[in-house]
Amino acid sequence: MLPPAGKIDLGKHRSMMIQKWFDAVPGDASRGLDIVRVMTALNLMAHGVHGLFDPEGVRGFGGYLSSIGFPFGVGWVWAIIVIQIASSVLLILRRLVVPACIGHLVILVAGVWLEHAPHGWYVVGPGANGMEYSVLLIACLVAVLWTYWPPRAVAS
Repeated sequence: MLPPAGKIDLGKHRSMMIQKWFDAVPGDASRGLDIVRVMTALNLMAHGVHGLFDPEGVRGFGGYLSSIGFPFGVGWVWAIIVIQIASSVLLILRRLVVPACIGHLVILVAGVWLEHAPHGWYVVGPGANGMEYSVLLIACLVAVLWTYWPPRAVAS
């Protein structure tokens, strides 16, 4: 039975969640995937949050998008920022995981196609601004997406 509204002890709930995390068996693959899910979300959220505090960067990126044929470039940038932050929050909270992964994947794949692939593989070192980091994030998101994808009903 649920406690009455306003009577939920969040401290107790949080400590139970933390205890459950530490009680996990080291070979539990779901804990490893939780780390990938949360860290990927935090990493991608940093880009969106940075955009909130960098109006010049938003205008610059919007101008770039307009220059390659996207109408309303700055509007696209704000849409990307909102999707990055909202999708990241959803991934961290483990809510609507599949749509959140798809939101991030659309942005990352477009970024690889439009910007990073022409620069080659390496982000630093032998190259610059390449696609290796984006491909790694895409692989992490596909792993999470695959795990949370609803199973098909099996006909018997």
